[in-house]
Amino acid sequence: MTAEGDVGIGLRERKKRETRLALNQATIRLCIERGWDNVTVEDIAAAANVSVRTFRNYFSSKAEAIAAGHLERALRIAEELRARPGSEPLWDSIVNAVQAQFAPGGETGAESPGARRWRDALRLLLAEPALQGEVLKANAAAQDELAKAVAERTGTDVAHDLYPRLVAAVVGAGSAVALEHCLRADPPIPLAPLLREVFAQLAAGLPVP
Repeated sequence: MTAEGDVGIGLRERKKRETRLALNQATIRLCIERGWDNVTVEDIAAAANVSVRTFRNYFSSKAEAIAAGHLERALRIAEELRARPGSEPLWDSIVNAVQAQFAPGGETGAESPGARRWRDALRLLLAEPALQGEVLKANAAAQDELAKAVAERTGTDVAHDLYPRLVAAVVGAGSAVALEHCLRADPPIPLAPLLREVFAQLAAGLPVP
C-alpha cells in the first residue's frame, strides 16, 4: 500500500471518529436538556446534521451513542500513553494520559459551563438504567485498548502476559472511583487532584492509611 493510501485511510478514520463524537455529544446534550425518554433518534440526527440512516450506521440506539464516548476517551488515553516519553515512569505516564481526558476542568478554579455539561453527562451515564449494558460493553472495549497500549509501553504480550490487562483493569477501576467521588462531592471537587491521589496510592501498592 502506498503512503498516499495510508494517509487516505487515516483521514477516513478520523472523519468517522469525528462523526461518532458529534452523534455522542448531540445525544448527551439532548438527553440532559429534555430527559432520556423525550429524545428520539430523529432528534439526535437532526441535531448532529446527519440523516437517521447515518446514525444507524454508527449506533443501534441512543444508549450505545452515549456509551461510545467512553470508548472514544479510552482510545485517546491509549494514544496519549503511546506518545508519552519512554523515559517517564509508567504510572506517571498513565496518570497524565488519563487526566488529559477525564479532567477537563483542570486542577483548580470555578467549574466552567463545559465542565458542568461533562459532569451532567457522567451523572446521566451512571443513573440511567437503559445505559448500563452499553456502558459495560464500552468498559470492556476500553480496557482492551488500554491493555494494548500498556503492552507496547512495557514490552509485554497482551495475549499471553497478565500484566497489561491487570494494569488496564486497575486503571479503569481507579478512574471510576475518582469519578464517583468527584460526582458525589458537594461542593464539587476538581477531578484532576483526585486522579493523582488515586494513582499515587496504586503506584505505592495501596498502603494502609
